[in-house]
Amino acid sequence: MGKWAVIYSSVTGNTKKIAEAIAEQAGDADIFRVQDAPEDLSGYEVVAIGYWLRLGQPDPLMLKYLSKVHDAQVVLFQTHGTAPTSEHAITSFARAGYFLGPDCTILGTFGCRGKINPAMLKKRQNAGPDDPHGGPKSVERWKLAASHPDAQDVADAKDLVERMKHKMVMRQRFLAKKAAKLAALQKNK
Repeated sequence: MGKWAVIYSSVTGNTKKIAEAIAEQAGDADIFRVQDAPEDLSGYEVVAIGYWLRLGQPDPLMLKYLSKVHDAQVVLFQTHGTAPTSEHAITSFARAGYFLGPDCTILGTFGCRGKINPAMLKKRQNAGPDDPHGGPKSVERWKLAASHPDAQDVADAKDLVERMKHKMVMRQRFLAKKAAKLAALQKNK
C-alpha cells in the first residue's frame, strides 16, 4: 500500500483526534492541518480529508482547500454534533464531494459525533423556538455529543482504514481483469 496524506480542520480537537487515529492505522502517512496542507498531493495513494460541519457542509477552511484536491483517491471523514446516520450528516458528505477538484475518486466516508464548540453551545442555548438548533431535542443531542469522539469512534476510524485498504486491493484486481478482457477483445479483432 502507498502513502496516505491525512488532512484535517479542527477547532475543538474532535477532528484532529480522528485524523491522528487514521494516520496511525494507515502506517505510512503524513498528517497536516488544513492550513499547512500541500497543494501537490501526487505523492500519495490516498488523501484522507477531515473536517467539522458548519451549515451542513465542511467548515470554511476545508471548503477552500477541497477544490485544490484533484486526481486523488479520497476518504472523507467528519465530526459533528448530530447522529452519524442523520440526514444532516449524510448530505454533508455529498456537499464535500461537490467541492473536490476534478478527477477524484471517493473511496469511502466516516462520520462521528464530536463535542460542540462551547461558544457555539452558548449561542444555541438562546435559540428561539423556530431555530432548528434550539429546544429539548437539541439539548439531548448536545449531551450525546459531549462525550465524543470516544474510544469506539477511534476504533471505528481505524477500521475504516483497513476497509479502504481492502477496497483498493479489490479495485485494482477488478481493473486488471477489465484491462485483460479489453486487451483480449482487441487482440481477437
